[in-house]
Amino acid sequence: MAYSIMSNHIHICVRTEDPYAFIKAFRYPYTRYFNQKYGRKGQLGEKHFFLCEIEGLYHLLAVLSYILRNPLHHGVTATPFGYRYSSIRAVFRKELGYFDEPELMPKKSQYLFLPGNVSLPAGYKMDSSGLILPHSAIDVADVEHQFSTARVFLYYMNRLSGEAWEKEQLQDGGNIPPITIEQIERTIRYQDLKTMLGNEHGRANYNAINDIQLCGIIDKLFGDRSVYCVPQSEIERIARYLHCSYRIPYEQANRCLGARFL
Repeated sequence: MAYSIMSNHIHICVRTEDPYAFIKAFRYPYTRYFNQKYGRKGQLGEKHFFLCEIEGLYHLLAVLSYILRNPLHHGVTATPFGYRYSSIRAVFRKELGYFDEPELMPKKSQYLFLPGNVSLPAGYKMDSSGLILPHSAIDVADVEHQFSTARVFLYYMNRLSGEAWEKEQLQDGGNIPPITIEQIERTIRYQDLKTMLGNEHGRANYNAINDIQLCGIIDKLFGDRSVYCVPQSEIERIARYLHCSYRIPYEQANRCLGARFL
């Protein structure tokens, strides 16, 4: 129903009878693809995942909203609509002016962006940059039905987090507690939570180098080499260079260098 693919984690909302089987089917093929592409071995990311069971309209609207607003919370974009790697622009496309499709990748060229012997499912579309169009992959009609109108959708995308969200979810009844930003982002620290809530108020520094931009800088430094094939000593040297030359925090450098420098 919705997703946001961030630089070091993913949020996704799905309808499934077996979430554990879904996560296995979701992660395993991508791990194989990632390892083959970047010359690494072993597990990719954390073993666990955090599961929020959803029951009721207002719980669902809260989850969808937190997922689609995730780039805003992390200070990546000034509005959630400015992020390419979420499904936000797939919803109410005509009403919000996103109905014009970008230039599509010819089918004969799609193999350049897919694992070997893999083709896109029927109905899926890829743009000229290799990005699968969000409305190919989510149930747009279902999501639009939950929000009912584009104005309601915009209200939720611009609404500030707080107790009003929690009280609204109590209308669903049942025993499921309200969904909060703390539940969606269970690995964050308290100080990070304060920053995320501040970003909702437009306090993020958008002049700072984000993870995607930093990874582009790292790719140029390494050339054709994969970060996973570089000696630890060089990883540490690059991290110090990024810190001194670009004022990159070591925590951010650690993320983009494959979590090999602390």
